[in-house]
Amino acid sequence: MQFTPLTPEQRTRFETDGYLIVRDVLDRPTIDRLIAASDRLIASDAQENRQRTPDGLYDGFRNCVAMDDAYLPLLTHPKVIPLVVQLMGPNLWLFTTHLIYKHPDPAGTPTTKREPGWHRDIAGVDNDLGMANAPMLDIKTAFYLTDAVEPNSGATLVAPGTHKLKTWLKPPPGHVDPIDAVEPSLRAGDCLLFENRTWHAAGANLSGRTRKVVMIGLTYRWLRPADFMVQPDSLLAKADPIAQQFLGGLKDAQGRFIPGGNNKPLMDWWKANGLTGYPKA
Repeated sequence: MQFTPLTPEQRTRFETDGYLIVRDVLDRPTIDRLIAASDRLIASDAQENRQRTPDGLYDGFRNCVAMDDAYLPLLTHPKVIPLVVQLMGPNLWLFTTHLIYKHPDPAGTPTTKREPGWHRDIAGVDNDLGMANAPMLDIKTAFYLTDAVEPNSGATLVAPGTHKLKTWLKPPPGHVDPIDAVEPSLRAGDCLLFENRTWHAAGANLSGRTRKVVMIGLTYRWLRPADFMVQPDSLLAKADPIAQQFLGGLKDAQGRFIPGGNNKPLMDWWKANGLTGYPKA
């Protein structure tokens, strides 16, 4: 995986706001391949791992990386994943891959519609440990395949600084959103990074176009993935060593799988690029 340094400004922005936007990470041919694969899945009758609201306006698949080869390169995307590793450390693997289509809302839908509404990810952490004790456990990278430049284009809204909240997020009376909520202006090829504690919501899509996004979420290897227990050998065979670590396929020197794994290719990458210690140590 090619090394892209995390700039001091990016680190400060992420640690202050709980999210970060990286521009122009996907070129047009890559976007077209991802859209073609995604359109095929959405048009299919497949139901396994599918998440779709009853009205069909929100549709997609979890663990989409195992459903089409087009998604596999995103696991080690050189302009995005190195930034996540530098923010979290090298002891990572895949938490989720999520294809999301947000179809246009019908005429008359209020601009205040939020589906899903304001929430944190990995909600079980808040329930089990208490919201005040929840640490950063996951960074999601949302690769936008279509433009969400105009207001109310179905983009993911974020509330800056809310990853530091110790209590439930409560918008002011009479408001749907927190006062400082941000609706990012994102073009196809841009990537939105945010951590699990950052409160976020899906905005109304009044653009007349379907918003298409692929999310890759990484977490620590001592946490259970959300989308899968074991990935198929056929997928692991297509992956490079770092992607194999993300997919949970670490093996020993004899090629045998062992829990935790002896071979840690991301740690080798970490050291080879002059990184030392851990971000939060």
